[in-house]
Amino acid sequence: MRWISLTLAALACAPLSAPLLANDDNQKTEDRLNGAASLFSDVMGTPDRAIPQRLLDKSYCVVLVPGLKKAAVVVGAKYGRGYAVCRAAAGQGWGPPAAIRIEGGSVGAQIGVSSTDVVLLIMNSGGMKRLTKSKFTIGAEATAAAGPVGRDATAQTDAFVTAEILSWSRSRGLFGGISLDGATLRNDIDENQAIYGQRWTSKQILTSGAKPIPAAEKLLEVLSKYSPRRAG
Repeated sequence: MRWISLTLAALACAPLSAPLLANDDNQKTEDRLNGAASLFSDVMGTPDRAIPQRLLDKSYCVVLVPGLKKAAVVVGAKYGRGYAVCRAAAGQGWGPPAAIRIEGGSVGAQIGVSSTDVVLLIMNSGGMKRLTKSKFTIGAEATAAAGPVGRDATAQTDAFVTAEILSWSRSRGLFGGISLDGATLRNDIDENQAIYGQRWTSKQILTSGAKPIPAAEKLLEVLSKYSPRRAG
């Protein structure tokens, strides 16, 4: 296990505060980070139609995917890129973001391409363990449920209490719970390299205790505004 300690120590000491390189790919990365921040700010900005505060405060991690694409020609496919952010080790604030990809198949009759924003809450240690794997399938490997909406929404049903992941979507301005069973979340190693200059995995980033990068400042500020520390 000594190599794990060395790896995490190197990550914690690495210059994660270095700015993103000034090229098109990294500008897209920075735009995606800001897009994730805007998504969460918009969702939580209307309490009566937002994620219930009690659930947010109990969550271990948040996954934000601005612009999940759905392409459908009889048999459709979902794909998107976003970020997972977990509570800081001390429970106060949030740690560095790890890039993720979400992919999955679906059956549909609509022809065309649509875009949907997706928000996931990782609700317990089991869900976080899934998140730190190289990939996992929602529903098959991780218990999941469509999340409730609104400050008065009940958050005590068995589905919400036992689910490792709760999921919501926003499309055309409408926000509500969604089932993502069958979708796969995987590490986005290429995006992590664009952010950190190293081909780190989600596990290396989310469990390192490393200092977040400046490019993620807006995202972490928004998360801390609505849930600065775990209340549950």
